[in-house]
Amino acid sequence: MRAVVQRVSEAAVRVDGEVVGRIDGPGLLVLVGVTHDDEAGQAAKLAAKLWGLRILDGERSCSDVGAPLLVISQFTLYGDTRKGRRPSWIHAARGDVAEPLVDAVVTGLRSLGAHVETGRFGADMKVSLVNDGPITLVLDV
Repeated sequence: MRAVVQRVSEAAVRVDGEVVGRIDGPGLLVLVGVTHDDEAGQAAKLAAKLWGLRILDGERSCSDVGAPLLVISQFTLYGDTRKGRRPSWIHAARGDVAEPLVDAVVTGLRSLGAHVETGRFGADMKVSLVNDGPITLVLDV
């Protein structure tokens, strides 16, 4: 499981012009990718890591200040561009495998006390954000 985490002062995701998820910061925008052999334990580990990650102002975490998270599924995090000019998606899990695991990350965060907004799995999403810092990290669990 892989995540790209950005510290934001605001972020939103739209589907067909409708805002389906929005946070006003400080908070985290989290793009989550799933590969074939990922499992629920990794989703729980990622949720805990995100909740405690100390990248907000003053080296604080979302758990310290109750900052919100916007979690969006992102199969392209497993795109392979080593050969040719077109990415291969062979390492990205199918939707029926990935969707429950992305949902497990969200559920895990909420069980820890997080306010979590989400995108819509499989939809053509338009994501907007103001990266604060800027701070962007890649997490592999």
